[in-house]
Amino acid sequence: MRCPFCGNLDTQVKDSRPAEDHSAIRRRRFCPACGGRFTTYERVQLRDLVVIKSNGRREDFDRDKLERSIRIALQKRPIEPDRIDQMISGIVRRLESLGETDIASHKIGEIVMETLARIDTVAYVRFASVYKNFQAADDFDKFVSQLRPLSGPDEA
Repeated sequence: MRCPFCGNLDTQVKDSRPAEDHSAIRRRRFCPACGGRFTTYERVQLRDLVVIKSNGRREDFDRDKLERSIRIALQKRPIEPDRIDQMISGIVRRLESLGETDIASHKIGEIVMETLARIDTVAYVRFASVYKNFQAADDFDKFVSQLRPLSGPDEA
């Protein structure tokens, strides 16, 4: 593994342990050339996924891009980081288990929204605002009014 600080190819693994509910291995590494320490993750990848964008463009699936968008939606929400990692791993496993290598971007968005709706309503609305491209406050109002029947009546 190349050192991210100095580019040295000869780094050493100092510690390995399971991560993300045993779906990945977390490795602490050390670079003898510069003394830098860094962490890497090793995950099983069942197949190479390709995302089909709404304009027809194709691009390789990027787990990091998925993770960034989910973490933005969950920013400052009371969700444990381990729970977020488990959720992301679960979404990726679900995508891989669809049996297709080409997956439409809207399918990924729907799976993410479905998962966020079960975990945190605020994050769900945040993600939906970007995914559904809300342009005005009315878009939020319509979306949230559809959620109200799901959340039940307010108790006084």
